[in-house]
Amino acid sequence: MAMPAYLGGSFRTAGMKWYGSNIANREKGLPRSILTFVLNDADTGAPLAFMSANLLSAYRTGAIPGVGARHLARKDSRIVGIMGPGVMAKTTLAAFIAACPLIDTVKIKGRGQKSLDSFISWLKDTYPQVTTIRIVDTIEEVVRGSDLVTYCNSGAVGDPATYPMVKRDWVSPGTFLAMPALCNIDEGMQAADVRKVVDNTGLYEAWFEELPKPAHVHVPIIGVKFMDMIAEGTMTHDQLEDIGKIVAGDAPGRQNDDEIIIMSVGGMPVEDVAWGTVVYRNAIAKGIGVPLNLWDEPVLR
Repeated sequence: MAMPAYLGGSFRTAGMKWYGSNIANREKGLPRSILTFVLNDADTGAPLAFMSANLLSAYRTGAIPGVGARHLARKDSRIVGIMGPGVMAKTTLAAFIAACPLIDTVKIKGRGQKSLDSFISWLKDTYPQVTTIRIVDTIEEVVRGSDLVTYCNSGAVGDPATYPMVKRDWVSPGTFLAMPALCNIDEGMQAADVRKVVDNTGLYEAWFEELPKPAHVHVPIIGVKFMDMIAEGTMTHDQLEDIGKIVAGDAPGRQNDDEIIIMSVGGMPVEDVAWGTVVYRNAIAKGIGVPLNLWDEPVLR
């Protein structure tokens, strides 16, 4: 973390996360996503810190499914189905286990043995209470019989028919699905008795306003599919639920053990700013970071 030498703390902050992502990075031995975060003093606009945002973003992304699980998963949930055993899957599973500590079985589908081996090694070292780990070959096996499901995959965007599907026939009563990546649903999952939750309704409304239609072609997050459904008249806006209202107690969490609930995780950068501020203040308090002198005197005023 680099911090300008002339600045101390700030009570009000603003920030920006620069998100660089290229699936071909893996061929170069790099993470698919390489992120940088800039934290600023909200009053002066001056930079407070420059920091890598890979961990910041990974834990923030995983935390949201965990918040969903706290309010929407069955408390006796034991079996997790995961597609895409990467960083996002690790932080999502960590949050699931924090919310549902009885989890003892994980099923994983991945494309490559290297990512599977890395995930399984991490899982064994970090959560020895998970006594059953199964590698599965199909998306159906990921979903079928699972209490919690998450798709943490990456892939080409453009044709929703190619996005990983969730079929109603695969989903057991009482399942909670948290989807921070590419996802599509069949007509059975589109039915009104499947609860549909998003991490922030305004986020999806803003996306939908800006995107060509159908919007799910351009942003593969399942919440964007919900917006397409509302526009098509196959879903009403009242059927779209906001996790913020559920957390605040203004809307109900899980109401019975048979509800099927699918939650879209689009990601809100404001949360990166909040967590980045915490990281920055902790670094200042602990003397961590490298002072970076941006100027002695501004050349132009």
